[in-house]
Amino acid sequence: QVQLVESGGGLVQAGGSLRLSCAVSERTFSTYAMGWFRQAPGKERESVAAITASSSKQYYADSVRGRFTISRDNARNLMYLQMNSLKPEDTANYYCARAKMPFYTPQPMGDMKQYAYWGQGTQVTVSS
Repeated sequence: QVQLVESGGGLVQAGGSLRLSCAVSERTFSTYAMGWFRQAPGKERESVAAITASSSKQYYADSVRGRFTISRDNARNLMYLQMNSLKPEDTANYYCARAKMPFYTPQPMGDMKQYAYWGQGTQVTVSS
């Protein structure tokens, strides 16, 4: 059973930074594309960023491009989301997810229907 565990969320003032981590319990982690998604209260879940298995390509939602950076460490089965210049509208529960199939890049990369396993989420709250 694949498990994904997010950490690193918290309360931060606008303009601040946080780094989220996603730990994945799977030997073949390095063969799967991964993504970050978020859901704010009363809103639908939306894509934030995604990364291919080899880190050769990254995707960012328009709302976070230039402020957030996605990365991964395949040797440690970890994925990260560095979030800078945070805004109150970034407040949400952030989830990491693994693509459905190995050696496959979801098209488009932010399509959450192409991700199969999800973590429980970590809350990010940005105060104004």
